[in-house]
Amino acid sequence: MALLKTRLDLAGTRAFTAPGAGPARREAIAAYTGDWLAQAWQAATGGRATQGVALAAVGSLGRRDAGPLSDLDLVLLHDGRALPERDLAALADRIWYPIWDAKVRLDHSVRTLGQCREVAGGDLAAAVGLLDIAPIAGDLQLVAAVRSTVAHDWRANARKRLPQLSEALAERHIRHGDLAQSIEPDLKEARGGLRDMTVLRALAAAWLADRPHGPVDEAYDALLDVRDALQIVTGRGRDRLGREDHDAVAALLGFPDADALLTTVSRSARTLAYALDSTMRRAGQSQRARVLRVGPRRAHLVSLGYGVFEHDGEAVLGGTPPQDAIWPLRAAVVAARAGLPLAPATLTNLAALPDLPTPRPPLARDLFADLLATGAGLEPVWEGLTQVGLVQRWLPEWAAVDSRPQRNPVHRHTVDRHLIETVVEAGGLVREVARPDLLLLAALLHDIGKIAGAQDHSHTGAAIAREILKRIGFDAADVAVVTRLVAEHLTLIELATRRDVDDPATIAAAWEAAGDKRDTFELLRALTIADAKAAGPKAWTDWRAGLLQMLCTAVLEQQRPQALPSPAAAEEELAPDVLSAVAGGEPQVTVTAADGGFTIRVLDRDRLGLFADTAGVLAAAGLTVRSAGLRTVSGVAIDTWLVEAPAGDPPSAERIQRGLSALALGDRSPLASLERRRTFASGSHRAVADGMPTRAFVIPGAAAGATVLEVRARDRLGLLGDLGRCFASAGLSVRSAHIATHAGQTLDTFYLTQFGDRPLSPAQVAATVAAVIDTCDGT
Repeated sequence: MALLKTRLDLAGTRAFTAPGAGPARREAIAAYTGDWLAQAWQAATGGRATQGVALAAVGSLGRRDAGPLSDLDLVLLHDGRALPERDLAALADRIWYPIWDAKVRLDHSVRTLGQCREVAGGDLAAAVGLLDIAPIAGDLQLVAAVRSTVAHDWRANARKRLPQLSEALAERHIRHGDLAQSIEPDLKEARGGLRDMTVLRALAAAWLADRPHGPVDEAYDALLDVRDALQIVTGRGRDRLGREDHDAVAALLGFPDADALLTTVSRSARTLAYALDSTMRRAGQSQRARVLRVGPRRAHLVSLGYGVFEHDGEAVLGGTPPQDAIWPLRAAVVAARAGLPLAPATLTNLAALPDLPTPRPPLARDLFADLLATGAGLEPVWEGLTQVGLVQRWLPEWAAVDSRPQRNPVHRHTVDRHLIETVVEAGGLVREVARPDLLLLAALLHDIGKIAGAQDHSHTGAAIAREILKRIGFDAADVAVVTRLVAEHLTLIELATRRDVDDPATIAAAWEAAGDKRDTFELLRALTIADAKAAGPKAWTDWRAGLLQMLCTAVLEQQRPQALPSPAAAEEELAPDVLSAVAGGEPQVTVTAADGGFTIRVLDRDRLGLFADTAGVLAAAGLTVRSAGLRTVSGVAIDTWLVEAPAGDPPSAERIQRGLSALALGDRSPLASLERRRTFASGSHRAVADGMPTRAFVIPGAAAGATVLEVRARDRLGLLGDLGRCFASAGLSVRSAHIATHAGQTLDTFYLTQFGDRPLSPAQVAATVAAVIDTCDGT
């Protein structure tokens, strides 16, 4: 028992909370254990010199990071000639038995150098473990030979072993779960656990990629400290941090409570997991470079727009980014839309750029909403942004929920991860609401009040969200809507599951939660569904879904008024010379710089198909339309378009004017480049449908003399031009239009008339709606 007791004593005599205590404690334990084993070796050999025989350690003792009750993993090495087999077996027994008598768990083996190579070649875990082999006693040159030979084999066979390592990692992570998201984590085997640090070192040993240091080493030490404390408070060599041990471990490590402990565990695990993911990508890239390189290797870059490129499975910057605080947001949007993680070096460069001003410029606000709308691509990009501190700079309040545990059995994730999962789930409901950007913001912030000391996280979060939204730059009306959504995000599910949906008081309470506004109610319903789905299967059962649907149906039967599109702007006087030029077939185009983009004003003769032609010319010029307003004054179309230029070049007013003139004469050549860009986009991984149906519906009574059609669809290259041609082919004129893009989704309202400036007939309405849906869905 002396070995076990002294190791515990060494751990206990070093304060767990003192700076540098962890590494010093583990070094003392490793040194004492090594000395003890050396003495056991001396006793077993009778103090005689032993050439060709050695005792070596692998595992935690070989790495010198063993805990007070960690088991021992020892190898008795021999050259096959130094001792007869019977004497070798007797020597092994004389070494192993004192360890067993000391009640220390032991994993042991007796091998030659050749057997070590054979085992390492056939067993991936053994190969990784043998990379850390360290001498204890005996023939030190034999241990060095084994270590160098195994390392050489590991490097030589890296091409074959890397796919095996990747597969083994995935299987282990599935089996043991995600350490960062577990209330009772396996500190060793789970994703982001101690075992993953061993894999990081193995990748570096293969010379495929260097591993990150700094924060990664600190995270590893933090997890080792928790493991050491766990072994002290339980008196066992355990690696799973059970609920019953949270308080004792937290107290020993000096945390204020168990939640603070779990937050540190989660953050450390995320740091390790992120480092492992990026290092595995580096290793794969390095391996492909070795195999494919013939002469000087040039990077294969595929442009994603805005100076961002795809390179070997990652999004990278094509050069030094400009000193523009908007650039990190723009790069993040491009990467997430492409489903690619941002490369670590790119993230480092982006993190070095200036902070966004307060309040945020409108473009930053729009780009932030676009980032939230990227679906599953958001998660890896958001994690990378968090690792370099960009998220915390954009949202300082995020730090309070970052990696914060949730002990509610309904929830399967930490608070911050649940918020991102809710955003992703909300992305599947954006066609059901008028303002998808507000839905996504509410999804991101609905649990922002789950901070230490909060009694009512909904109303605490509403106050926090209000300040965040003001800083981002939203107007008072939008701030009020999102604040209400955060404050009331639990109301509908509570009414559905605890109240009688046939009771008028229940219906009234639901409308009150939405501020008596139908659009807000639709947002609250979508947020409720996204929140429940993100929480997990315990929160979103068929029973709860059915009750919520019954409540929403009963509420909407009350027919609260629906928000109508903004009325057309008042007419303006046009100069006679402008009217004359336009009447003579000369479009007038002006381009002015706007916040992060350009405003394009087009004056042209109102004609059938003008909307389609203008949208097509802008798309052919590589411009992205964010919003537009169209109206007609004295037979002249006055169209204002707010656009962005992904390629970076400002729009050419002359090119747009020439294109419109040519199209008016029947020349379709100005749209040739658009068709080429469509062909390229349709063949790339970025042109992926989101699986949500387009919504197109008439708003009754919204205008006199016109049919008002609202279209909600995924924005894509050339969509507005396609819609314009759809209307033109049906002989419909676009009297006025209000074009808006929120979080990657179009919210377009068209005032349509048939010949004679009359509203559409019921049959025309049905046919137009069907044609619009087919156009948006690309069928």
